[in-house]
Amino acid sequence: MTAVGDGMREDAVGGLDLRELECFLALAEELHFGRAGERLFVSQSRVSQLLRALERRVGARLVDRTSRRVALTPLGERFLTDLRPAYDALRSAVGGARDAARGVEGVLRVGFQGVAGRTVMAAVHAFRERHPGCEIEIAEIPLADPFGPVRRGEVDTAVVLLPVAEPDLTLGPVFSRERQTLAVSVRHPFASRCRLDAEDLADCPLIGPAAPAPAYWRAAQAPSVTPGGRPVPAGPAVSTLQEGITLAAAGRGGMLLCRPTGTYQARDDLAFVPVDGLPPSALGLIRHRDAATARLRAFGTALAGVAEA
Repeated sequence: MTAVGDGMREDAVGGLDLRELECFLALAEELHFGRAGERLFVSQSRVSQLLRALERRVGARLVDRTSRRVALTPLGERFLTDLRPAYDALRSAVGGARDAARGVEGVLRVGFQGVAGRTVMAAVHAFRERHPGCEIEIAEIPLADPFGPVRRGEVDTAVVLLPVAEPDLTLGPVFSRERQTLAVSVRHPFASRCRLDAEDLADCPLIGPAAPAPAYWRAAQAPSVTPGGRPVPAGPAVSTLQEGITLAAAGRGGMLLCRPTGTYQARDDLAFVPVDGLPPSALGLIRHRDAATARLRAFGTALAGVAEA
């Protein structure tokens, strides 16, 4: 979201000031005047001022505010539903024109979790061949912080494990849907099995990601119950894939990994046993919702192309 400081020139669409629209969108997502102001780099009072101006233009209240909560009115909810795609399309059109004028150049920073697999590297090579004027940098991001590096601008885009349910992030191509395996020490009773059922997880502590990864995402990587409802013991919480692999080898529990990652992480003290009855693991490309550059679009196209090949 762009800054909407007091000195910004007014841009109006159909009589509506774009600063007012940006303010409403930020407030609708944050439901907090202070946090909306921080996102827009303005004061809380300025947020209130912009909202009142927008409500005067509309002719009705869009937000209900009390001492305890901020909520959209029914009209505000409808306005948000209608406004968001139109606003995104406008930003995309302006950004697309700007990027077309500049071309795909500069630097693109791509993050990955644990292993930059065959599909990701093929996309990197395809991107470089098509856009030699744009340098691409690859960086590992923490297993326990899948979304933070994109939000903080440490990388422009990242390949992360699904699910992704973050309102400020956009999910691009989804690929690498793979059967899950359980990494355990070769001394673990499961190590001699040719396959496991998801219900067997109730007999093995699961090593999973630590915070700040969202709770729903951590639960997907290390479920607390089996599909049949049996509780699964919680194993250690880790920040990196290598930390989890090491603890599994040390007999501290099992770690769910997709089949290709298990292949990449093969070592003498680990066994990787396929697990039936779990949803497949999948990867997706994420970016910040307000970042839609030519570089990001070009990399998404390259990744989608190699994933479908």
